[in-house]
Amino acid sequence: MSEDHIYDECGVFGVYGNAEAARLVYLGLYALQHRGQEAAGIVSSDGVRQYRHHGMGLVGNVFDRPNLDRLEGHIAVGHVRYSTTGQSVSANCQPIAANYHGGSLALAHNGNLVNAFELRRELESNGAIFQTHMDTEILIHLIAQNRTKDLRDALLPSLKRMQGAYSMILMSEDVMIGIRDPHGLRPLVLGRVDGSWLLSSESCAFDILDGELIRELEPGEVIMINRDGLHSEKPFMTTKQHLCMFEYIYFSRPDSVVENQSVYENRKQLGRQLALERPIDGDVVIAVPDSSNVAALGYAQESGIPYEIGLIRSHYVGRTFIEPDQKIRHFGTKIKYNPVRYVLEGKRVIVVDDSIVRGTTSRKIVTMLRRAGAREIHFLSSSPPIKHSCFYGIDTPDPAELIAANMKPNEIAKAICADSVYYLSIEGLLKATGREANCCLACFSGEYKAGRPENFTKDIMEKARR
Repeated sequence: MSEDHIYDECGVFGVYGNAEAARLVYLGLYALQHRGQEAAGIVSSDGVRQYRHHGMGLVGNVFDRPNLDRLEGHIAVGHVRYSTTGQSVSANCQPIAANYHGGSLALAHNGNLVNAFELRRELESNGAIFQTHMDTEILIHLIAQNRTKDLRDALLPSLKRMQGAYSMILMSEDVMIGIRDPHGLRPLVLGRVDGSWLLSSESCAFDILDGELIRELEPGEVIMINRDGLHSEKPFMTTKQHLCMFEYIYFSRPDSVVENQSVYENRKQLGRQLALERPIDGDVVIAVPDSSNVAALGYAQESGIPYEIGLIRSHYVGRTFIEPDQKIRHFGTKIKYNPVRYVLEGKRVIVVDDSIVRGTTSRKIVTMLRRAGAREIHFLSSSPPIKHSCFYGIDTPDPAELIAANMKPNEIAKAICADSVYYLSIEGLLKATGREANCCLACFSGEYKAGRPENFTKDIMEKARR
């Protein structure tokens, strides 16, 4: 990860029973673009054969009318990708499509398998030849090496061998299957539009289609959709849910509903709780846009301090850009953000961000605000300190690079040149979201409820990379 932020692995979207399935998936992926900007792909089926198109870049750049016209059929699955590890190349685009003795399959995956390296090594010893670096491909090989041609009978024992986080949409010629891991680490929701079934990483993707949110898939639930309708089963042993808390803090769009809770309202409550825990005598509250806007609003409302737009974010900046030969200090941050001097000059500024990762971007933002005339800068995080790596589909650095794992808040304040730095407590996070203990806090607490790679090293993770 080159940037000073955390990123989710991807977003998935599926449609069953619509003559324009691929076009609906295309629109759904637009709504999920925030979950991955490196690559996009769609696989469709007309009941006899599959059609695939994928490429590097944003959804609008990968697809046009001619290639969408070629994606025929009443069933389609799509994917937007951000690679947590491994190469960002076309070969690693999803959905993965393959032919095997039982027919054809396509698979889109959000998450990471913690036992990917061990499973891959076993499969290769049994003759499997992998075409990608993604752990997603492991499920395809597990199904293919099962002797039965019945997809359900091959799928369920294969799923039971996988550990970690996986929300998946699997498609054969005439079946769409939604799968959520037993811990429910990543979200997956079921919807309907004009008699067609929808599956998505987030409910906001239904809105663009005027679709209806039916419900969340439960942890450990497998839903099979075919011409006979929908069939649900829970083949795994019952376990406690551990939804990733960053779905509320950062990943999901504010207009989504996660576990029957408004992401917008949850973010506002995070800001309110932060104001209760860390009251500061300031003149203005600003956000680091856009993911922190609602939390900053909540802080302002609870504290009574005015909320202003102190940073303007450019929405036309890609993940890469060419720097001028004449080096400009903090160029990468400046091309994304610009301060509003009128709001900041002579003010005691309270800055709310969703998290502090390495601290390098935070320092650049503080420097930018001081140059714009801010008298004091208090930097607040609406999440607890990130001290541990994530193995469940979030791109986090090694703990040695996580500033909160190596410094106390007062030391971090000095490092980023702020007057103070404060974090929301874990207790405050749980109170604000009403999650109690049924959530994943691994990156904060170091407790990996869904397991972690054995004998973890960077080398092993690289070998099992997506």
